Amino acid sequence: MKFGKVEQPEGIDFTMPKDHPDTEVVLARTKSEAAPNIFVGCAKWNRQDLKQFYPRGTKDELAYYSTQFNCIELNATFYRIFPAETYQKWYDKTPEDFKFFPKIVQNVSHLRRLNDQAYPVLDEYLNVTSNLKDKLGTIFLQMHGNFGPKNWDRVVRFVEYWPKEFQLSMEFRHTDWFNDEKVAQELYHLLEENNISNTLVDTAGRRDIMHMRLTNNEAFIRYVGANHPTDYTRLDDWVEKLADWTSKGLKNIHFFVHQNMELESPLLSVRFIENLNKKLGCKLKVPKTLHDSGPTLF
Repeated sequence: MKFGKVEQPEGIDFTMPKDHPDTEVVLARTKSEAAPNIFVGCAKWNRQDLKQFYPRGTKDELAYYSTQFNCIELNATFYRIFPAETYQKWYDKTPEDFKFFPKIVQNVSHLRRLNDQAYPVLDEYLNVTSNLKDKLGTIFLQMHGNFGPKNWDRVVRFVEYWPKEFQLSMEFRHTDWFNDEKVAQELYHLLEENNISNTLVDTAGRRDIMHMRLTNNEAFIRYVGANHPTDYTRLDDWVEKLADWTSKGLKNIHFFVHQNMELESPLLSVRFIENLNKKLGCKLKVPKTLHDSGPTLF
């Protein structure tokens, strides 16, 4: 993922922002005694991108990937709508506890920009995506960076149209969604009222959208490393933050590791999962890598 890429990450202040005051309110309202559901994965299973991950002779990348991770942020669905048979194949070759978190096709978000012509495409997309059945996690919509609050009516219509049997997360990148307190509060309220999670994006060049505002009991986090030593400490900070939110009632953690150059994503994931297991007492599988000396990024 190139979003928020910078040439000199060491010059960025990566201090984790304070929580929005309403985040704790949301968690308290939706708190339960159940153990948290934790899914951690990469954005791709492509061998070319994830070097130093697949053993020699691996024939089916998804089949192997799904033995190492319990989920995938399915970015491939952003570029086109796949045939129903493809989703069925993905379903059949992955373990029963594996989850797919697919991105809504760009015809809806970027090309049609939630206008009237987006809805037939959305219906087609959801129809085939439903073939993932019980392995379908939260679907997410990522809007273009120039999609601003002037399009508020389109957002409202989309939320009202969205079929509630599918869990949804929405990502807004235009800074005016968060700069104007009134606009931000209206957006957060809309998401809360419709049980839609507010996607959190942690990337070097866009610290302005690190708003730390949960709108339901789901932390849907897209973490973008910078292929830099600071990636380690940033992930450590997320472990602490998720532990804090869990203590306050968070029950659904969906964390996806990206890199500007994706080849190191599995290595970052190893570090994150190991520390998360220690901090939360969970038992997520730690992915294997091909680095003989262990996960070393730089």
